[in-house]
Amino acid sequence: MQTNNNRIGSIDVLIPVYNEEECLNDLISRLFKTLNKISIPYQIIFVDDGSTDNSLSIIKNTCKNFTQCGYIHLSRNFGKEAAMTAGLDCSQSDALVIIDADLQDPPELIPEMIHVLEEKRADVVFGKRKSRQGESFFKKTCANTFYWLFDKMSRFDFPRNTGDFRILRRRVIIALQGMKEHDRFMKGLFAWVGYKQLEFLYDRDSRFLGQSKFNFFKLVSFALDGIISFSIIPIRLATFIGICFSLSSILFGCYFLLKTVFWGDPVAGFPTLIVFISFFSGVQLLFLGIIGEYVARTNTEAKMRPLYLVDESSLPSSHNI
Repeated sequence: MQTNNNRIGSIDVLIPVYNEEECLNDLISRLFKTLNKISIPYQIIFVDDGSTDNSLSIIKNTCKNFTQCGYIHLSRNFGKEAAMTAGLDCSQSDALVIIDADLQDPPELIPEMIHVLEEKRADVVFGKRKSRQGESFFKKTCANTFYWLFDKMSRFDFPRNTGDFRILRRRVIIALQGMKEHDRFMKGLFAWVGYKQLEFLYDRDSRFLGQSKFNFFKLVSFALDGIISFSIIPIRLATFIGICFSLSSILFGCYFLLKTVFWGDPVAGFPTLIVFISFFSGVQLLFLGIIGEYVARTNTEAKMRPLYLVDESSLPSSHNI
């Protein structure tokens, strides 16, 4: 348990892994060099999210040679959010560090983040990127746009330009363990729990080796999951626009009626009619799609399937949720 002087007695480091064989050995080497310098007992938790390369073999070999390591191997690729949830569920230490396996978030910063957590008596210290090396202008623009939209649509403070790189205290871990929704957006959940959260500014490195597992369509889907999971504004916006269009059509109809009655102008314009029908049909389909997204998520939650399934694990506390 945490001591009265707010110091951390033990710490877990959670690493979700999916096809990261190129980076794992360097990550493990740098992590051990960093963690061995701190005077806090630690455990490294690898969660293999159904990797198809040599990642699991590297993880097993590491856990065999070092008692400070443990692993969870999921039965298939459930996605990064589920992999992080699996690691959170089995964490039992005073604090938990979450870091990606691609070495874009330098593990050497972990002691500084621990220092901020302890000295500032914070519950969460999250990494905020001052710069994003190795990313295109298009990707940075899309990311900034999403963060801006999510911040405006959510009902809580959502820090921009952040990833999953952060350290959490025990009570935050317990709070997150109690959240079992299936369409998970962990960055939103981290912010939603509240408590005292402080930012830690750092420069994010370029990807060490290999390729990102997120393509454009996966990123768009990820963004939609985040917005729909934490906001009903899209539904309200659809309602508002629908009302505006309905009122506009009534006024438009009154205009043509008066024009015909008082000026005798024929109501012509077949092409205009086709354009209007096509436009409003598209709007209706768009709004049905928005409603469908919410209904689909309700259907998923109602099934109550596990968030993930564990194939094998070296951690006795790991379980299916």
